[in-house]
Amino acid sequence: MPRKVYTEEFKREAVRLAIERGNIAQVARDLGMSDNTLQGWKSQLELTPENPFPGNGNPRDAEMAQMQRENARLKEENEILKKAVGIFTRPPR
Repeated sequence: MPRKVYTEEFKREAVRLAIERGNIAQVARDLGMSDNTLQGWKSQLELTPENPFPGNGNPRDAEMAQMQRENARLKEENEILKKAVGIFTRPPR
């Protein structure tokens, strides 16, 4: 069974409903989901209201994402240099 994907707007609205009604379990049942999922969304929203649902592998910290990209680029350059060293240090035939 494929994993369900919910938009950030849906998650925010579901949490708003749960807070408004005061019953997470009932709201979760009404929406056809686990109450644990809805409770997790509520916790995420409370902990990091500026970006509670990064989803799709989007990191919470833009600087960290930039550093990870740079690290990957540097690793690739390092591998290229290692191969070049191997090519140029071979004894002539």
